Amino acid sequence: MLAQKLKSGDEIRVIAPSRSLAHVWEEKSYKALCCLEKQGFHVTFSKHSREIDDWNSSSIQSRVEDIHEAFIDNNVKAILTAIGGFNVNQILEHIDYDIIRQYPKILCGYSDITALLSAVYAKTGLVTYHGAHFSTFGFEIEPEYTQKAFFDCVMKEGSLTLKPSQTAKEYTVIQQGTCEGTIIGGNLCTLNLLQGTQFMPQAEDIVLFLEDDNIMGDYFIYEFDRNFQSLLQAYGTERIKGVVFGRFDESCKMSADVVKRIIADKLPENIPVLFGVDFGHVFPMITFPNGGRIKIEATNNLLIEIVKH
Repeated sequence: MLAQKLKSGDEIRVIAPSRSLAHVWEEKSYKALCCLEKQGFHVTFSKHSREIDDWNSSSIQSRVEDIHEAFIDNNVKAILTAIGGFNVNQILEHIDYDIIRQYPKILCGYSDITALLSAVYAKTGLVTYHGAHFSTFGFEIEPEYTQKAFFDCVMKEGSLTLKPSQTAKEYTVIQQGTCEGTIIGGNLCTLNLLQGTQFMPQAEDIVLFLEDDNIMGDYFIYEFDRNFQSLLQAYGTERIKGVVFGRFDESCKMSADVVKRIIADKLPENIPVLFGVDFGHVFPMITFPNGGRIKIEATNNLLIEIVKH
């Protein structure tokens, strides 16, 4: 199920289902608001978005109420999360997914929000969007790329071809191959929190999009490796048709050679594996449809084409 595309003049609602909007620097919030208003959008904020407790968040009741109100409000055409965090999985069992089925809308964010995006897709079939938070529009590292990628994905019809940003320069083919499948993924450690629950997204032809942030320090690569192994065990490698790894902060010490070692003996050699694609906890970033369809040709002429979004 696809939500109606966004158009200039539409209302965008900002919610804070993980960390509070109050946690976002005022300067970044102001720049983000100016950016979206300059594009012609009317930006509103959920009632509890600035509540903040000892966990830099707000109550489960407040967060769920804001989600329900954002989907029910007929004036709201898209919903952006304020920022990521650590606790969005607290609210998943309290959401009324019938409301979301009845009022399907664009929902976008990343990091901890991966759990919410995945749960909504798993429970309703609604394609969600892994990409810019509201706060993302306040950052200034190649902002034109991030903004264009977001607006192309949520406003345009037809297929989208992914091209590297100036920062990334190029995407690395780790394994050659071709595939078409359903995009599932986002923040790896967050996605793995859903294993064994009703909120884990499913498909028979999965193309994994995976990234992670460095909260493990020198142990990051070890943690990423075992989290990746766990995800493959949960899905079964026969369902994995391709893997796309995002970009990583320098402190993660991820490289093409490291990725080759991570996937060794884990994946069939004939499925495409890419590294360094523009998504993750770095800027700039693409927006991609979680539950959308993608075609990859990892050959001499690399093609990454989102065909349903």
